[in-house]
Amino acid sequence: MSVELAVIPVAGRGTRLLPLTKSQPKEMLPVGRKPVVQYVVEELNACGINRMLFITGPGKTAIENHFDIDAELIENLRRTGKEELLAELAFERANVEYFYTRQRRQLGLGHAVLCAAPVVGKQSFVVALGDSMLGMHAKAKVVARMTQVFEEQNADAVIALEEVPKEEVVHYGIAKPMTKPADVFQMADMVEKPSVKEAPSRLACAARYVFKADLFDYLKETKPGKNGEIQLTDAIRAMINDGRKVLGVRCRKNEKRFDIGNFHSYFKAFTEYALADPDYGAELKELLKSLVK
Repeated sequence: MSVELAVIPVAGRGTRLLPLTKSQPKEMLPVGRKPVVQYVVEELNACGINRMLFITGPGKTAIENHFDIDAELIENLRRTGKEELLAELAFERANVEYFYTRQRRQLGLGHAVLCAAPVVGKQSFVVALGDSMLGMHAKAKVVARMTQVFEEQNADAVIALEEVPKEEVVHYGIAKPMTKPADVFQMADMVEKPSVKEAPSRLACAARYVFKADLFDYLKETKPGKNGEIQLTDAIRAMINDGRKVLGVRCRKNEKRFDIGNFHSYFKAFTEYALADPDYGAELKELLKSLVK
């Protein structure tokens, strides 16, 4: 059976982006012309995923509203002679089904994914973090490669990995390859936020995963760690230790991860996307040049 469902955790409160996130989800913050989560959905849909299950929490109804068809807005644009703007709402009519369930307590990413179990059932699925984009303008195809590898090699899990600078390994889950890493390789371990000295590689988790439903059994057995949270990385390590087939797929150069978890990364992501805008990018580039002189 092909993988066609994505679980998208969006329940986090985004406290590192306060006050921006006090009254709106961080996943709805604009990057260029669209909110972050729209890029995530468009990327997944372009990779053959047509069912999106959002794991939401308090204050996240804006996400549901965004992906609904707004008949009143459409009629208003037609009535006021602004039909050209209807193209900006084309995402509403994409071949995508949306589902929503809630993470009632903030107990970590692993717990958020576990909240999907009653809906997912026994099918295999993608996990895509709702605050991370891969590549510019939803063009990354890493999820398509991951699902292909997952099916062809009968893997239990496939994880997207991005090579990061040595000094940044302390911020990520880092893969330990079983052999010299190629574009696709089997993983021997994953280390959560190691020191530079202890890092087994510079290959960091890039916010995209594919799992068999067996993952839920591991998440149920995963003990809470720091801050009482259940970590997805701990469940993946348990799978590896049990001899399950966990593969890594390397992102390509045009599949850079844009993470909006804090102001530093959000400002960088917005700037890169704005500079790539076909209408205003060149003018903005000249403005930035004049500002930094």
